[in-house]
Amino acid sequence: MRPLWVVVLASLWIATVCNVALWRALARLPELSTGQAATVSVGLGLVIALATAGLISLLAWRWTLKPVITLFCVSAAFGAYFMMAYGVVIDKTMMVNTLQTDLRETRDLLNWRLAATVLVLAVLPCVVLWRQHIRLQSTTRQVLSNVAGLLASSALLVLVLLLFFQSIASVMRNHPQVRYLINPLNSFYALGSVAASPFERNESVVLPLGEDAKLGASYASQPKPPLLLLVLGETGRSGNFALNGYARPTNPELARENVASQRNAWSCGTSTAASVPCMFSHFGRAHYDSRPDNREGLMDVLQHAGLAVLWLDNQSGCKGVCDRIPNADTSQLKVPGLCDGGECFDEVMLHGLDERIAALPAEKRARGVVVVMHQMGSHGPAYSKRSPAAFKKFLPECTSNSLQSCDQQELVNAYDNSIVYTDHLLGASIAWLKAQQAHSAPAMLYLADHGESLGENNLYLHGMPYSVAPDVQKHVPWITWLSPDFEQRSRITTACLKQQLDAPISHDNYFHSVLGLMNVQTSVYQPALDMYAHCAAS
Repeated sequence: MRPLWVVVLASLWIATVCNVALWRALARLPELSTGQAATVSVGLGLVIALATAGLISLLAWRWTLKPVITLFCVSAAFGAYFMMAYGVVIDKTMMVNTLQTDLRETRDLLNWRLAATVLVLAVLPCVVLWRQHIRLQSTTRQVLSNVAGLLASSALLVLVLLLFFQSIASVMRNHPQVRYLINPLNSFYALGSVAASPFERNESVVLPLGEDAKLGASYASQPKPPLLLLVLGETGRSGNFALNGYARPTNPELARENVASQRNAWSCGTSTAASVPCMFSHFGRAHYDSRPDNREGLMDVLQHAGLAVLWLDNQSGCKGVCDRIPNADTSQLKVPGLCDGGECFDEVMLHGLDERIAALPAEKRARGVVVVMHQMGSHGPAYSKRSPAAFKKFLPECTSNSLQSCDQQELVNAYDNSIVYTDHLLGASIAWLKAQQAHSAPAMLYLADHGESLGENNLYLHGMPYSVAPDVQKHVPWITWLSPDFEQRSRITTACLKQQLDAPISHDNYFHSVLGLMNVQTSVYQPALDMYAHCAAS
């Protein structure tokens, strides 16, 4: 077989069968008639085929043609599965999530449907490909052939774009998420964007921030040092918290505590990789991606102020936020009753916490302590693994990671059970904090990194581009508990916070609100973004 025909057939296979997620999305656009959807599909199909053929032509050499086509097919197969199964799109943020996925998260995604998709879309056509004898050509003829293929593909691509421009441009303008379904070009473009990031700023250099930080007046003659527990939630939907009006009793333990639950809080991103670095920075969502350099974050500023800080991680890492402070990974501990199957339930972070804090420098502990507990929380798609049997209040629950195969109510049951367990973790954390009141003034702040889609509009999980992501992926819970001693030293009362439960806040407020809670004075602190400031001043 001539290399030209191999390129053509591979490009057609990828552009048609491997882009079933794109064709499904176009068919579901309400403003497109059947004829319009067909026109756009034909135009996009030709664009994808010609663009793919042009790229493969560049690499259509004797020893690279088959490996390159195999790479395209495998990438397209995995992309097609995840876009079809979970309704996700593949952009730079999703690629970062993929590259940062650990073994536990990978294991949760494996199932027979993924294997079958890869088998049909990649393995079988690649077996046929590798069994074909490719007609060899001289180097000169191969160069000419490759250049001709590239030029022909480019010329035809321009022609197709001119013919279908109005139809395609209208869809792309009104539905920008469609461009992230073009498979596998979306993956290659996203990977290229990630690879180009170091050229935008020097990722290896982290510049100092808040080196002028100092402790405020409340530390002058404090009877007890403050102890602030920051619980960093994972995949928390504000709307599924009973404290925020959800009909189901998902917060039985917090309901017994005097807490303030903000009902109008919004995330910085739709994934852990995007939200966590952003919420712990001073840049804010609008400026984080375009920041000129990398800066230290909230935990560094607290450490500069002389406080003892500690980060406990039961997730897949702190995304660089805890690199310069004391930290520990609890996900691989072997604690009976809390750790099983290669991962640990979130309560493991309370195990031995007193000893971990005691190991911090004594002079810093005497000033105050800030501990972060990064949850596994409600991380999907294996929601049923996120809650022990004792906290499965809503049954039956979905136990599959193939969410589309689950009954909708069973899927919600599995997710809500994970919220019940998060409620228990927060209740246990408050109980632990109360036990520290003899020598500390404790407080707790819980905030999730992002929300989650549970099948609404055929979307699952999270990670959609922020501009088109549904609110359930961005609307997050923000819960505050203050002990009487902490209220006295900070002059912030829970009663005051409860008067502003519907005030709009976001991750942009987190950096400054934590500094305000701990009465840390620094030039990077902005009182206008401190959501607790109005109560401290009242």
